[in-house]
Amino acid sequence: MQPIISVVMATRERPQLLRRAVASVFAQRDVGPIEVVLVYDGTQIDDLADLDPGPHTLRAVENSRTPGLAGARNTGILASSAPLIAFCDDDDEWKPTKIAAQLPLMADPDVVLAATGIEIHSAGGKHERLSPASVCLDDLLRSRITELHPSSFVVRADALRGALGLVDEELPASYGEDYDVLLRAAKVGRIVAAPEAHTIIHWDRTSFFSEKWQGIVDGLSYLLAKHPEFSRSGEGQARIEGQIAFAHGALGDRPQARAWARRAIGHDVRQPRAYLAMLVGLGIVSGERVVAALNKRGRGM
Repeated sequence: MQPIISVVMATRERPQLLRRAVASVFAQRDVGPIEVVLVYDGTQIDDLADLDPGPHTLRAVENSRTPGLAGARNTGILASSAPLIAFCDDDDEWKPTKIAAQLPLMADPDVVLAATGIEIHSAGGKHERLSPASVCLDDLLRSRITELHPSSFVVRADALRGALGLVDEELPASYGEDYDVLLRAAKVGRIVAAPEAHTIIHWDRTSFFSEKWQGIVDGLSYLLAKHPEFSRSGEGQARIEGQIAFAHGALGDRPQARAWARRAIGHDVRQPRAYLAMLVGLGIVSGERVVAALNKRGRGM
């Protein structure tokens, strides 16, 4: 039987977390057959034969495109056979109601992407974040809207292979690839969500390496240049400039941290990331400590 939805899951050296994620897909209730496409990025393939798929199917393939998350997701998209494609990170999981809550939303042909609310599991406990029922481009320029997490996305396959396009493999370090997908989706169709927290997001990060901070600088700078629409949202532009300033501060590059912080404050004097960037750049507090404190409360930078 033809699957109604293909779940693309990119993975690299996290076998136990991967099994938890795949098991949560197999546990979906009140939906037709699901196809899981595992994409192994630079690691040996494991077909997870120890898991019972029930009425669903699983295929495991190697990333045949650019190494990293973007290339792995695109490999899975192009290998999928269903008219709808979902993403799930290999360290996250779905509640059994997730797909059944989203499928009715896709009945509207103008909807290109459907998400859900999220339940964040962090060192500080569980944090439920309800998503807005719908968002437009201006909403996304103003705010990343953390509740719209890629592990909750369901997207039309023909859009990913057409007007929306594949995940951007040119994006440095694949940082912000999900945000880029949202911005592009808002330009070609409607983005909606089942607001309840049907997707579980595991935030167990305790620190960032310098390579990740540089990835934030490069990735967000790339997004600002790619989406000139940010110029019409001072608040949104300042938010990204503040994140870039903060990353420069965490890297110890005080001149760049100050320069980007001034840009952010120039667009929005209330942008808190700009002031945090100055504190981090001066060595008063570490970037890792700030991010850990935010993550503990279910928030991100």
